[in-house]
Amino acid sequence: MSEVYLMITVTNRSRVEKFLSFYKERQLNVMTVTLGAGTASGDMLDYLGLEAAEKAVIFSVVTDDSWDKVKRGLENQMKIDIPGSGIAFIVPLSSIGGKRELMFLTENQGYEKGEETVLKETTHELLVVIANNGYIETVMDAARTAGAAGGTVIHAKGTGMERAEQFLGVSLASEKEMIFIVARKEQKNAIMKAIMTQAGMESKAKSIVFSLPVTSTAGLRLLED
Repeated sequence: MSEVYLMITVTNRSRVEKFLSFYKERQLNVMTVTLGAGTASGDMLDYLGLEAAEKAVIFSVVTDDSWDKVKRGLENQMKIDIPGSGIAFIVPLSSIGGKRELMFLTENQGYEKGEETVLKETTHELLVVIANNGYIETVMDAARTAGAAGGTVIHAKGTGMERAEQFLGVSLASEKEMIFIVARKEQKNAIMKAIMTQAGMESKAKSIVFSLPVTSTAGLRLLED
């Protein structure tokens, strides 16, 4: 039985190709990459002997066994512990919409299905949707039919999309939208089902959706009331 996590890597844009190559060597083929910017103060950068740099954020799905191996390689090969090299961390997934999608995201990782992850005392979930570029409204219209209040979108580029046909029977474009939706835990399944039905692999949006447990929130009361 394997646990599944969302792995998030933040590094300088100049190093993103090295990280992508490193992950592919470890058979993490399916990733999405988006751009960001660091916010460290000038004093902190001076203290560390660093320069301000534009960032890249890499999202991938890993099993616990894969993470153990990747973490060792990040420390030993990529020298991620050296200031300015980057940071990587994992967040437990609570569910992934669709068995084919799960196998696509965990290809070559020896995944063995176990029980759905549940953290006690959580009232909300973060739904992450990866969809083809240009289909934000299709995804959000589907989510709203099941009670979602709104979402946040970032543009990303997918890697390993050419392997989708092997698992999903469809081809996927590399240009992606990532939509983040926070919803009540009891609404999660309905929203995920609506997205899979109306904006999933059978639609032009070709969406993949998974969820992560949220342990605390602020600012949602008025929206939900």
